[in-house]
Amino acid sequence: MSAIKTAGRQAKAVVLLSGGLDSATVLALTSQEFECHALSFNYSQRSLSEINAATQLAKRYAANHQIIKIDGGVMAGSALTDVTIAVPEKMSDGIPVTYVPARNTLFLSHALAVAEVLSSQDIFIGVNAVDYSGYPDCRPEYISAFENMANLATKAGVEGKRLRLHAPLIDKSKAEIIALGTKAGVDYSLTVSCYQANEQGEACGNCDSCQLRRKGFEEAGITDPTRYF
Repeated sequence: MSAIKTAGRQAKAVVLLSGGLDSATVLALTSQEFECHALSFNYSQRSLSEINAATQLAKRYAANHQIIKIDGGVMAGSALTDVTIAVPEKMSDGIPVTYVPARNTLFLSHALAVAEVLSSQDIFIGVNAVDYSGYPDCRPEYISAFENMANLATKAGVEGKRLRLHAPLIDKSKAEIIALGTKAGVDYSLTVSCYQANEQGEACGNCDSCQLRRKGFEEAGITDPTRYF
């Protein structure tokens, strides 16, 4: 990753920041070379403590932080947006009930608009295709397709200011991500990964996101700072 200098200052980047482990790592790495504008989303998810985590992380890395509200019901039908659907405690073979309809597409569409407004050509997202839950919008081919679409659909793209969609963690395991972030000084105690964390940001320890996180710290040989309820 190399910085693109404009008018004597760092180029701007838009970073999707959920408040979780992966997005915190991406923000830490991106802030080393870009002026960051972080986007977080309230989409009526089960746990809003991740937004509180994102706010803390944005302050830590001196990023502008914008929280975008998406109306309830737009992303319905997921265990993360419907409390009547139980969050599974076992990894599934297919696409799990924690899949949120079109989530990354909606998030990236907002990020694309913000990037054009800021004259930014770089969007960063912390999706991962190795240790993940099987979501279709976390795959490399999805990232590539969205980048192609973005450059066809925007004034900036048509005028030759090509937008780049970066997914720097896409081919890394959770252990590799944690090792990379630890080296960059990420304080993972600030992050929330649990699908059903309480208001204090404490994790259940049972959902597949918690299981992947715990496994990652164990394999990295790094103490897990996660707080459990």
